[in-house]
Amino acid sequence: MMSETARKQQERTDAEHQSAEQYFTAEPASRDVRRNLHVSLRGHEVDVEVSNGVFSAHRLDLGTSVLLRHAPEAPGKGTFLDIGCGWGPISLALGLESSKADIWALDVNERALELTKTNAEKLGLGGRIHTALAADIPSDLTFDLIWSNPPIRVGKPELHSLLMAWLPRLKAGGCAYLVVQKNLGSDSLIKWLSAELGDGFSVTKYASSKGYRVIEVRH
Repeated sequence: MMSETARKQQERTDAEHQSAEQYFTAEPASRDVRRNLHVSLRGHEVDVEVSNGVFSAHRLDLGTSVLLRHAPEAPGKGTFLDIGCGWGPISLALGLESSKADIWALDVNERALELTKTNAEKLGLGGRIHTALAADIPSDLTFDLIWSNPPIRVGKPELHSLLMAWLPRLKAGGCAYLVVQKNLGSDSLIKWLSAELGDGFSVTKYASSKGYRVIEVRH
């Protein structure tokens, strides 16, 4: 079990790696230095490729780890969305868990999309994980499930715009699970989403762990 001191150090290290280029830049300025990483994704032990200029390029970040540990079992089939896929841990976990799901991995970072595509192909998931910029996703496509470790540090206006672009595209009966650090506004985000999404949606705290909240949105 991670000690409190180690947890805080990991959070500081993760925050240092969350540079603006990872969120706003299609082509990161940092050099593309690939490395292999062994990770556990919902009980699946896999080797993936990571690189500089992509969120959490040195480890499975703590927030994503919390989401993968606490989110409920995904449906066996359906159309899923991963908002801010990075090198692909959430998309890969969903693909490994749900053998008939069609998964869209969304990011602004071209290197992140390339890594997710490479990792999906290595794990035999290339036919079911579609890496995409927002403009590449059909405008009439709706989703049974959305999972995300959203880019909180882009600031509230950008974050709110991003979430409201995609959460309303949940199908009736669909669910979203978002992981957000408590000290970065998870509880206030729950209230804001509930007000903005309005009737037909419920927004609640689903789980708490290691300073993070897992937020559930139901339609």
